[in-house]
Amino acid sequence: MSSQTAFERNRPAASLVADALRDSRPAVFWLDGLERPARPTLTGGQRADLVVVGGGYTGLWTAVRAKERDPDRSVIVLEAHEVGWAASGRNGGFCDASLTHGEENGRRRWPAELDQLDRLGADNLDGIEQTVQRYEMAVEFERTGELSVAVEPHQVEWLAGADGFLDAEAVRAEVNSPTYLAGAWSREGTALLNPGRMALELARVAEQLGVEIYEHSAVTGIERGERPTVRTERGWVNAERVALATNVFPSLLKRNRLMTVPVYDYALVTEPLSQAQLAEIGWRDRQGLADLANQFHYYRLTADNRILFGGYDAIYPRGGRLDSAHEERPATFTRLGEHFFTTFPQLAGLGFSHRWAGAIDTSTQFCAFYGTAAGGHLAYAAGFTGLGVAATRFAADVMLDLLGGCPTERTELEMVRRRPLPFPPDPIAALGIGATKWALDRADHNQGKRNLLLKALDAVGLGFDS
Repeated sequence: MSSQTAFERNRPAASLVADALRDSRPAVFWLDGLERPARPTLTGGQRADLVVVGGGYTGLWTAVRAKERDPDRSVIVLEAHEVGWAASGRNGGFCDASLTHGEENGRRRWPAELDQLDRLGADNLDGIEQTVQRYEMAVEFERTGELSVAVEPHQVEWLAGADGFLDAEAVRAEVNSPTYLAGAWSREGTALLNPGRMALELARVAEQLGVEIYEHSAVTGIERGERPTVRTERGWVNAERVALATNVFPSLLKRNRLMTVPVYDYALVTEPLSQAQLAEIGWRDRQGLADLANQFHYYRLTADNRILFGGYDAIYPRGGRLDSAHEERPATFTRLGEHFFTTFPQLAGLGFSHRWAGAIDTSTQFCAFYGTAAGGHLAYAAGFTGLGVAATRFAADVMLDLLGGCPTERTELEMVRRRPLPFPPDPIAALGIGATKWALDRADHNQGKRNLLLKALDAVGLGFDS
């Protein structure tokens, strides 16, 4: 490799990172100490107009939007564990308007639709903000935008001409890091929120609207027919329509088993910063931040002025199997800690309180795909690839449109109508993902230049540009 990155050129002392991690707990900050209402487990038989499988954002938004469209519709949500316990409660809380995982990915795949997709994404984010206000949802919603930062010279060129461009002096006036060479502040396209509270508040709103939510009710199978029957270990629901919102977990549809792969993402949260520490870094406008590398970091302030710092490592588990053992990865947390103190050396001595991981449902088009089965009685959405906090609401509307059987602007989109390529089975998938990770890392060490493997993936629509 021809060069080191900023995080290798300015690596902090190992003892500093070890001290900062020493008292951190393997717990999700957003879920730690949340009070949950007791919810029943499904037993015996039920009937409903709509059954939603999955109690994360996708499923909860589907339930809420279904009742908002038709208050008389009976809706049941079946959740295998507790609402919001998986990706919906473990993410960074970046609620981004993009439906396509960023402008570059959208332009490469759906150039003729990009303006339309951007408009729909902006409307969707506005709709989330309006929902938060309408139901007085206590989710720490902040429409502060996102600041993209260049930490390598070649990344400055990528930002040239961008709306909201900031040179080195201007970006450091916003957030003071010696690694920042330039930035671009998108003021309207991103909000920040508390992911755990968002899940619980969506569930509260759903129940307020008349939705029944059953927890610890894993679905074991679906019997097709004019009224599909959704079965759990202890009960069943006979339904008019079914919406699958299981995302990273193995699909109940055989056709979708190879459409996503799980990738583990990791995060740290610090202790609350003192006023003196806040003064050292600025950050008065509380934007979300992300750098521009292929292996990028995302970070933000919490309501009590901690810093969440995540990203960089993306780990594909052996065999594509979800296992909580993958959540405790000391080498990754040490690397994140190093990169944190490279970014903010003035915060030396600050400790981390929480460390955790969560699995992302990754598709080959790097954003959600959609479809129907069982003669239109069942709809699904999955593959959000880590940018689903807002896009799950759009997905809920798409699934409800599809289940309604009438074409809408959303269902006519090529992005909605076309399925992406599936992943190959293991071990081919593992080899391909490993080779791609190596190539992306090499690009980050070589002024962002993409090698033959990445160019070939770009040519067949499998290339990723974060």
